[in-house]
Amino acid sequence: MIKNYFKIAFRNFWRHKLFTLINIIGLSIGISSALVIYLIVHFDFTFNQSFPDGNRIYRVVSNYTFSGEEAHNRGVSGPVPEAVRTGVSGVEISAPFFELSQPNVLIPTKSGVPVKFKIQDNVILTDSRYFNLLNYTWLAGNVKTALNAPNQVVLTTDQANKYFPKMPYNQMLGRVVIYDTVNTTVTGIVEPLKGNTDFAFHDFISYTTAKNNKALSDEVRFDNWGGTTSASQLFIKLTPNTTVAHIEKQLNELLKKNDPPKPSNKGNTRNFSLQPLNDVHFNNIYGTFNSGNTANKSTLYGLLAIGLFLLILGCINFINLTTAQSSQRAREIGIRKTMGSTRTQLIVQFLSETFLITAIAVLIAVLLAPVILKLFADFIPKGISVNIVQQPGLVLFLVILTLVVTLLSGFYPAMVLSGFKPVLVLKNQAVNNSSKTRTAFLRKSLTVAQFIIAQFFIMATILVSKQIYYVLHKDLGFKKDAIIIINSPWKNRTASRNQVFMNKLRAIPQIEMISAGKAAPSSTSSNSTEATYKDGKKEIKINLEEKYGDENYIRVFKIKLLAGRNLQPADTTKGFLINSTCARIFGFKNPGDAVGKKIDNFNGDTKMEIIGVVADFHHESLRSPIKPLAILTSNGFYNNGTFHIALKPQSAGNKDWKNAISAMQQAWKEIYPEDDFEYHFFDETLAKLYDAEQHTSTLLTWATGLSIFISCLGLLGLAMYTTSLRTKEIGVRKVLGASIAQIVTLLSKELVWLIVLAFVLVTPVAWYAMNKWMQGFADRTTISWWIFVLSGAGMLLAALCTLSFQTVKAAIANPVKSLRSE
Repeated sequence: MIKNYFKIAFRNFWRHKLFTLINIIGLSIGISSALVIYLIVHFDFTFNQSFPDGNRIYRVVSNYTFSGEEAHNRGVSGPVPEAVRTGVSGVEISAPFFELSQPNVLIPTKSGVPVKFKIQDNVILTDSRYFNLLNYTWLAGNVKTALNAPNQVVLTTDQANKYFPKMPYNQMLGRVVIYDTVNTTVTGIVEPLKGNTDFAFHDFISYTTAKNNKALSDEVRFDNWGGTTSASQLFIKLTPNTTVAHIEKQLNELLKKNDPPKPSNKGNTRNFSLQPLNDVHFNNIYGTFNSGNTANKSTLYGLLAIGLFLLILGCINFINLTTAQSSQRAREIGIRKTMGSTRTQLIVQFLSETFLITAIAVLIAVLLAPVILKLFADFIPKGISVNIVQQPGLVLFLVILTLVVTLLSGFYPAMVLSGFKPVLVLKNQAVNNSSKTRTAFLRKSLTVAQFIIAQFFIMATILVSKQIYYVLHKDLGFKKDAIIIINSPWKNRTASRNQVFMNKLRAIPQIEMISAGKAAPSSTSSNSTEATYKDGKKEIKINLEEKYGDENYIRVFKIKLLAGRNLQPADTTKGFLINSTCARIFGFKNPGDAVGKKIDNFNGDTKMEIIGVVADFHHESLRSPIKPLAILTSNGFYNNGTFHIALKPQSAGNKDWKNAISAMQQAWKEIYPEDDFEYHFFDETLAKLYDAEQHTSTLLTWATGLSIFISCLGLLGLAMYTTSLRTKEIGVRKVLGASIAQIVTLLSKELVWLIVLAFVLVTPVAWYAMNKWMQGFADRTTISWWIFVLSGAGMLLAALCTLSFQTVKAAIANPVKSLRSE
């Protein structure tokens, strides 16, 4: 029986080759999109899910309020881990670690010439409790003793094989690894954590090493309750039945006891809270770790929606074309019912046909998925691949997807086709004068749904592209072109080296001007402090963003000075510039009124003078409003380690900038021979601030193209069916004098009205969704009326072009042949 079902299915496929091909293409696109999106979403949602009792693991994070503004930090103060271990009940495991800042690694050799590995990330200070918390597998060494003494290190197998290639793990024990100036001995080898995880650390130095090393001790700050660094983190595992509120209460009591609020910080708050382990990968307020990126749940849900919509479009095509073909299979159904076939048997027959088409589409989708992943490799997380052998969950997903699509696409057509009555079928009345003709309500509804989805994608794509163009071309209040930024190496940075390097750069003829400072005018890197101004009547306290630069800072970026004077080297502890927003908040109506006023800066510890006011500029991305800002100068190497280099204009075709970069590289090698030369153009860095939006635009563009393609495929199929069903009518009308234009209008009118209806329905929905998305930008473009008109007109034009292939062909056909057709 089953063999017979499939035999009949293949015969029908061959008889209706074009319709079968349209169905397979539509479903293949929808299924391949769903498959790729499943891989992306599954990859992110499975992060940090493989740890035992993961629902009881939390990260202790810090929260602040400064002058009414919230701030957050994933780290804790240096003394907190020890205080939690001894003074907080309900904690089963307390695992601290401290992320080191990309040390250089030396491996001593018998030849006396060490092997050097530059800038190693994912190196941490920790102890054995970290391994107990996350359940590592040990291949050499003992978890109880491996990190209980200073200057010990545990390596993952990947890192161990890099440091000591082809050496057995047990022979690695006792070997020396030097991290900058810290000598360590290998005491353990562990396997990397399995599954997707943010815990990608591979060098684990004993925590007690920092207590015996002044440089590390100054970084960890074991006795400083007041300071917090994101490098110092603490994960805890609660005992069963212990509540989060119980632990948070104890943590904040500890904080209050050891770092009581100061009267001068009235209104400011600080507290600890617990962040669940499964939130670490998704919470961009705290972030993951220094080398990791958070995922965005909203983006992932958006991807799921796109995949679902494309899948629905393919299913709609199948339903429309199958039900449209019902009249061509009516006699087959009538004869089979007359010969004794039951309705259940017919339903199984039609579902088996749908299953075969879906299975073929799934096979094509599996072949297409690697190609799609390669196309989007620039912003798809590394590690995503299609490997059915190593991903049993993927096989289950494909099986479920095949069954779901089979039911979605095939159930309704199967019910319609199997419901024909034999008597009416054999009298050729099965579909005549019934709702199952080309005017079928369901088919119209599904066609409208198709074009609602397609037009929504078009509108969203145009708006996102418009916003991206706006943020990339808006006047941000400073110059962004022809500026190169170079960061001097942190570990080898000294004031004298910085000065010598700048002197060499000044000698390069293609360079117009250089400024030494810290972050560029618009960047993700910023400092903030609390500033207070007393005007004699009231005290105005604000949170002040900080930028550091020398006297050339505002000149390089052409930031307009509205009042007062520019920075000078002697202003390091005396004066600073503010922006006009800051001046307004302090109550000055004119920028000049602010000049000379004294401000309690740096949390009230230092009085400094406002020496000038600059025009507002966007010192963060356009997602954030312009905030009060101070520009200060510094004589310390920490805030003077970034060089902002303005290049002279370059004429077309010459290599002035290329020669300048080569000269910079040569100067770098002379001053910082042990470090790699890296530079970037400022305008390219600004564009990276909007990577997420540009990725969204790319995905929407693809989704739009695919949705239009699928919708037009279905439209072409319906047009072919409609014209074939009305062949004699077209012939009669032509004989009676109808023109080609009238015939084309007749055949296209109904489908065009469905597209217009879809436009009317989707416009308010699209406007609402776009408006919600735009709320993420403090400075944004307008949602112009032409976006909707353009998308509607574009969809209508695409539909008319698709219809014209069949309608014009039918309109110019010889009426004699039409009237002879049976």
